Amino acid sequence: MILGGLFDLDQLQEQIAEYEEMMAEPEFWNNQEKAKSIIADNNLLKEKYDTFHELDEAVAELEMLLELLSEDPEDLETQSEIADKYLATKEQLQEYQLNLLLNGEYDHNNALIEIHPGAGGTESQDWGAMLFRMYTRWAEQHNFTVEILDYQAGDEAGVKSVYFLVKGHNAFGYLQGEKGVHRLVRISPFDSAGRRHTSFTSINVMPELDDSVEIELNQDDIQMEVFRASGAGGQHINKTSSAVRLTHVPTGIVVSSQSQRSQFQNRATAESMLRSKLYQLEMEAQQKEKEKIQGEQLDIGWGSQIRSYVFHPYSLVKDHRTNWETGNAQAVMDGALDDFINAYLQWNLQNKS
Repeated sequence: MILGGLFDLDQLQEQIAEYEEMMAEPEFWNNQEKAKSIIADNNLLKEKYDTFHELDEAVAELEMLLELLSEDPEDLETQSEIADKYLATKEQLQEYQLNLLLNGEYDHNNALIEIHPGAGGTESQDWGAMLFRMYTRWAEQHNFTVEILDYQAGDEAGVKSVYFLVKGHNAFGYLQGEKGVHRLVRISPFDSAGRRHTSFTSINVMPELDDSVEIELNQDDIQMEVFRASGAGGQHINKTSSAVRLTHVPTGIVVSSQSQRSQFQNRATAESMLRSKLYQLEMEAQQKEKEKIQGEQLDIGWGSQIRSYVFHPYSLVKDHRTNWETGNAQAVMDGALDDFINAYLQWNLQNKS
């Protein structure tokens, strides 16, 4: 099997067998949360195992078709079948290889994303809205759902900030590499003189955490404000002060939620957002300590420019970490991010090894 080198197939079978033994035990459902987690994990392993065999069969079928074509090279029907099957199998294989790279502790989680335009007023706020649209299009193409948690519209156009949740298996794993500063160069539609402008927007990406991750929240450390929701995601609750803003006093972290109908629901959503931010803060502190001990300083960190999007005088999108680039900037803005995501995951894997 040509795919065998990607992972240990025997070990995968053993893990599935272990889970199924646990599921057959009489006391399995005594802890329902744990039981559901085991079932979900087992389903993911079985899906990985089954997909492996499907791909292996597809490759074997391609080999058979090539043998048939070698006997009759002018068979147009077989040529067409090979071309179609090759493209479909290649696409499936690339997706499978990508999924195998997502083995981090929280890679399978939903992704919480913050967009904050930099200085520059309307121009940078419009850039923030363009990036929000880009990620929304990408999510739609992967059958993920997007839930807006907090949306602050720009004064004239675009957004001052937007906080949203991308729901889907491996959402955080796919999108984790989008964290950083994104730079745009274009002729500004807001400049009557038609001059070229450079805008910056920062993107933050965090895993949505469930209750199994212990992040202590001391309610005495949290200040709550309520306000009327406005903008995208909040139109249905403008008449009441149901939106919630929480400030974590020790760290200064501020989170807001206006997506839910009640103040209670928005408080719960905001607390979940706060837990994710506190977790991220702890992980970053541990990473800095590790770099200090190892005597290393990584160039790629929060606040650094990771990607440039050039609309004028030429079309180019380039990732400065991986050097992956494309001349089709419009396709990228329409959600074609998979090549950048794949390049980042490969680059990240090499840097870890």
